[in-house]
Amino acid sequence: MAIKLLNTAEVAVSGIKVLCYGEAGAGKTTLIGTAPSPLILSAEGGMLSLQGKTIPYIEIASMEELTEAFRFVTESEEARQFETVALDSISEIAEVVLTTEKRKTKDGRQAYGAANDIMAELIRAFRDIKGKNVYFSAKLSKSEDEQGRRLFAPSMPGKTLAQGLPFYFDEVFAMRAEMDSEGKRQRALQTDTDGIWTAKDRSGKLDFWEPDDLSSIFEKIKGEV
Repeated sequence: MAIKLLNTAEVAVSGIKVLCYGEAGAGKTTLIGTAPSPLILSAEGGMLSLQGKTIPYIEIASMEELTEAFRFVTESEEARQFETVALDSISEIAEVVLTTEKRKTKDGRQAYGAANDIMAELIRAFRDIKGKNVYFSAKLSKSEDEQGRRLFAPSMPGKTLAQGLPFYFDEVFAMRAEMDSEGKRQRALQTDTDGIWTAKDRSGKLDFWEPDDLSSIFEKIKGEV
């Protein structure tokens, strides 16, 4: 087998792959509107926050529809116009997969195991789409450690899938919405962990806090600003 040498300088050319999680209403779906030329694969039906914008989207209610959407994104001429593919949300898609597997067996462990395998393959497939940015939104999971500290991370059905999800991505952002000193709600993306919120930036080019603007973040990672 011939060895193909690649160059790390060209990694960003394949697109930036991002996982972003946060509370309901924090702005994860609205954030998609800041990405370059986005196409939304919506499993949540929550498009109201993007009302007034002209962003194409495909509704996803089954694995068959998701598979067809993947083919559209990767094979069709029409999809070439989109620079960013957004899955909103990967948590909801995982629930659809788990529900499907539960219908096939009465063994809960078997259903969770099968759903975990399917989701791992699905996440890799979308993450590895070449030439496009891929944005995954996820719900928020809250837990406590042995010291009683509140911990925040992306939410997925099943402990194994939830714990493994951040490892699939170079960029994991926590969407934070906090009140400022004047009582106004401000949104920002946390890009590194503080021991409480799960986050990471393997590019090393982002500040701890970044404004909620994906186009700006992508340019920063690519070194275009």
